[in-house]
Amino acid sequence: MQNLRKGIILAGGKATRLYPLTLSISKQLIPVYNKPMIYYPLTTLMLSGIRDILLISTEKDIKNFKDLLGDGSLWGIKIKYSIQKKPEGIAQSLLIAEKFLSGAPCALILGDNLFYGNSLTKIFQKANNNLSGATLFAYPVNNPERFGIVKFDKNFNVLEITEKPQIKKSNYAITGLYFYDENAVDYAKSLTPSKRGELEITDLNNIYLKSNNLKVEVFGRGIAWLDTGTFDSLHEASSLVRTLEHSQNLKIGYPEEISWRMGWINDSELEILALKHKANDYGRYLLGLIGS
Repeated sequence: MQNLRKGIILAGGKATRLYPLTLSISKQLIPVYNKPMIYYPLTTLMLSGIRDILLISTEKDIKNFKDLLGDGSLWGIKIKYSIQKKPEGIAQSLLIAEKFLSGAPCALILGDNLFYGNSLTKIFQKANNNLSGATLFAYPVNNPERFGIVKFDKNFNVLEITEKPQIKKSNYAITGLYFYDENAVDYAKSLTPSKRGELEITDLNNIYLKSNNLKVEVFGRGIAWLDTGTFDSLHEASSLVRTLEHSQNLKIGYPEEISWRMGWINDSELEILALKHKANDYGRYLLGLIGS
């Protein structure tokens, strides 16, 4: 059966934790080293094999995203856009995307999440190919009170998922990448706002958990996950990308390269894209891929 999963990038909100940087520009347009933050979640979906993507942002910022990304056709993908009039929780994005999804399974990723690791492509493609239930990913953190937290038993079966617990239950955070089956929109419609006035993604995940249709994979050593929503994490992400690209010559988050490696564009199309950036290392790297 053909995998018809579609992707959603949530790039809305006010990002008040990054004021004054985000007073006039979307957080997801801020650079993480040498490319806009939005390139990282976008390429995560692309590496998963997803080519039909909806980007959700504010009315103020949507034009800037369109100017940057266009309709995706240069990269062999499709990008559409929807406006989030008021931020009312991560699960709200599924309601906004209902028409776009049209009953298809989806992968939802937060626009400020960065993933890195040699095995991630296989992990994400495996999740993409599983069209039953929900697949989430957990990562050990030092500040669990900032995240949705998953608690496991000794065999790493999921016991519960709690949103920003005040009392520590686990140090495994649920990352901002969620693979859902075709039921996600209907489940999201059944949610009621939390005390924060939001449709909590944790509540949606607990619906899958209660129906025994939830899988949580734990990221181990060799995989990095950063939620670039604070000044420190933004700096850490930029430093990580710079270190990897300089010391190991490993490139992260290049949509042109990924679409070329996936066979969605050919050498000539990659060359045209690379020449747009020929004055810097970004373009020279892309040119170096041709014939390599």
